[in-house]
Amino acid sequence: MTEQEMTNIITAWFGRLWQLSTLIEIVTVAVLVLLAWGISRHLGRRHPGNGIWYGSRGVDGVVFPVLLTVGVGIAARVHLQAGQPLFFYNLAVPLVLGLLVIRVTVRVLLASFPGSAWVNWAERTLSWGVWVLLLLWLTHILPGILHLMEDITWTMGGTQVSVRNVFDAVVSTLLIMLVVMWLSSAIESRLLRSSSNLSVRKMAANALRSVLIFVGILLAMSAAGIPLTALSVLGGAVGVGIGLGFQKLAANYVSGFVILAEQSVRIGDHVRVDNFEGRITNINTRYTVLRTPGGIESIVPNEMMVTNRIENISFTDSRVALNTRVSVGYETDLDALFPQLVELVRAVPRVLADPGPSVMLIGFGADGLDLQVNFWIGDPDNGQGNVRSDVNLALWRFLTRNGIEIPYPQRVVHHTGSVPAASEPTPPVAD
Repeated sequence: MTEQEMTNIITAWFGRLWQLSTLIEIVTVAVLVLLAWGISRHLGRRHPGNGIWYGSRGVDGVVFPVLLTVGVGIAARVHLQAGQPLFFYNLAVPLVLGLLVIRVTVRVLLASFPGSAWVNWAERTLSWGVWVLLLLWLTHILPGILHLMEDITWTMGGTQVSVRNVFDAVVSTLLIMLVVMWLSSAIESRLLRSSSNLSVRKMAANALRSVLIFVGILLAMSAAGIPLTALSVLGGAVGVGIGLGFQKLAANYVSGFVILAEQSVRIGDHVRVDNFEGRITNINTRYTVLRTPGGIESIVPNEMMVTNRIENISFTDSRVALNTRVSVGYETDLDALFPQLVELVRAVPRVLADPGPSVMLIGFGADGLDLQVNFWIGDPDNGQGNVRSDVNLALWRFLTRNGIEIPYPQRVVHHTGSVPAASEPTPPVAD
């Protein structure tokens, strides 16, 4: 293309831009953008959250590009029926579709893999790829590239395969898996918001996601031209692999469904596993997450949760019995002290009134009387050491304020028999 031809194209393009029909198209698209923005923002405020449809601000979800795509499509159709040639719509429609593809993909990835750092990288890569493809399409370069891809062929298993076939298969696979992840995330989110048992909902969500991904893989293989009869050989290989190399992994997956089905441990239970105590925050298909009140998380394989002995502190009742010990002097009036200590501990925050605290004499120590103070709490997730510290402080303040001795280790030595007289000093001998 010569410089004169390029100049003529640019001049004709700007001349067409200032025509009345083109200006009407531009104004119509601008109005549609404002309407889609207003509607999506209003719906986002009514449905707060960070979901696929509305995003975190209403306009960064899928609703905005969907409304804009529908609006521009209807406007372009009306414009054609009025007998007006399209100009600005030919540019707006691909741009809106590109925005829709980017938003849908990014929101689905964020919902399927929350908190993943690579999602931001995928968003940037996808955005660049979509906009480059749109630029090639608008400049009429993409059809030529696709034609060249059809000319590059090779033989695979007696079948003629071209680069275009591989490209179409990859795109089809990505679209199918995107739809599968969208459906899985939407159904899982709906199940987890239900009012039924959380463990049962989690089991159903995990099973449904596995089934949808399996179906998506089958559809993707079919779209890529891979015969499904090859799955017989693949299934045999996978079975041998699971039986030999992946038996631990398979055991963890099966154990995950067993845990969720039996409900021997549930999300929210306070358990002790392998000398690690914490609250179950999540049960995945392969592992269970335990979190201590101090913020430390432990990843426990599900097989360990099934085969090992688990101490479930809140299996049938969330109440936990704690105790602390204190010594008082032998001269202390225990009959008067015990009721006072019971009322003192009962007043400590988080200590339950039913069952109430109790005080017992557990031994006669070398330095004083050994007492054990027993009490119950109903929220072990908030920590046990802190409430035991509050009880100890209350006991110390009470005993100190009332002059009751808290004996410390001491020894009394009794000597019997006569004390030998001190020897007289020997006078010095004169020379």
